[in-house]
Amino acid sequence: MSNTQTSYTPREPILVTGSAGFIGSTFLPLLLSKFSASEIHSVDALTYAGSRENLLDLPESSNHSFHRLNITDFDSLQKKFQNFEFKTVIHFAAETHVDRSLNSPDLFFRTNLIGTTNLLKLAKEFAVERFIHISTDEVYGPTPDGIEFDESAPLNPSSPYAASKAAADLATLSYSKSYDLPVIIIRSTNNYGPRQYPEKLIPLLISRASQGKALPLYGDGKYERDWIHVEDFSRAVIAILECGKAGEIYNVAGENRILNIEIAERIRELVGVAESKIEFVANRPGHDRRYRIRTDKVKTLGFSPQIDFDEELAKVVKWYLKTPQRLAKISTGAAVEK
Repeated sequence: MSNTQTSYTPREPILVTGSAGFIGSTFLPLLLSKFSASEIHSVDALTYAGSRENLLDLPESSNHSFHRLNITDFDSLQKKFQNFEFKTVIHFAAETHVDRSLNSPDLFFRTNLIGTTNLLKLAKEFAVERFIHISTDEVYGPTPDGIEFDESAPLNPSSPYAASKAAADLATLSYSKSYDLPVIIIRSTNNYGPRQYPEKLIPLLISRASQGKALPLYGDGKYERDWIHVEDFSRAVIAILECGKAGEIYNVAGENRILNIEIAERIRELVGVAESKIEFVANRPGHDRRYRIRTDKVKTLGFSPQIDFDEELAKVVKWYLKTPQRLAKISTGAAVEK
């Protein structure tokens, strides 16, 4: 940890949004374990990708309360702030799937921009002392080969999803600059792990392979993404919450840059299906070739990813194969990615 960093102990009550989603439900138990004496509240709209199932494994704690709430509902959100006067906000809630954003961009801008703005307005009104906004590396747009974007890179989003997150990032920064709200933005690469809603690339390919179906990949399949395990990312959020500097942006990556076709090959081998099952399908609009980000800044806080991708991918495949009810939730056979 850098000697220039100062430690921050989250002031309670703490609010976590999007707690029943894939990442939020992994982060929440870590937060509850680390700050077991704090009053912690979480909210989730419980739309298609959020589930109460994801909250069943929380550590026993009388200090956590769950509230079903959509962050686009300002009046309901305001009542929660009035009742509990949150001092720390950790904001995961978002629409996150690129393919869905191409078909329903208005939903993504409503949730990701308006929902975030609602939280910012209330954070300002109730003098929140730390506001953590979870964003994505996709806001930088496609990375030229041989280049890595640091946190100062210009925003160049390609999809409605990425644009809605970039807009939310700018709204968040505006509250820092205009109102001195102590915000921090975290831009992450692709998360993977158990409990991910199976429209995303890894669980979709596992599902298709387990059924002996074709494994669809967009274009030539040579689209590069960096993968970070959801538990590693959750640890990064804790490190930034405690040691990050208000007004700053932190990139977080797993340092596992892999082509989509390589992901498909590994899953195919783990499940045990023929190479001929990999199928290339028509590309989606605005499909970025690669994302690459620098993570020097977050490493000064003492964070580095710990989970080995190959070892954990095998465990993730086994988890999904043992929980077919999760895979049964797939709503489309099209190739899908973050």
